Amino acid sequence: MPLKIRKLKAELSKAGFLVRPGKGSHTVWYYPYDHSIAVSLAGKDGDDADVYKIKEVRKALKRAKEV
Repeated sequence: MPLKIRKLKAELSKAGFLVRPGKGSHTVWYYPYDHSIAVSLAGKDGDDADVYKIKEVRKALKRAKEV
């Protein structure tokens, strides 16, 4: 069963990322201590996350732990 956008948002929030709204269904999640670490998510919470987006979120979470 693929991950949902809701799950990715929860993981980012738990790691301390902040959110700012974008256009339409887009949201931009950024790490407050290093603004170069950011991820843009699009879609409703119940939508399936694309594989490339899951990898992008995992990479951002890993980079945030290193800061």
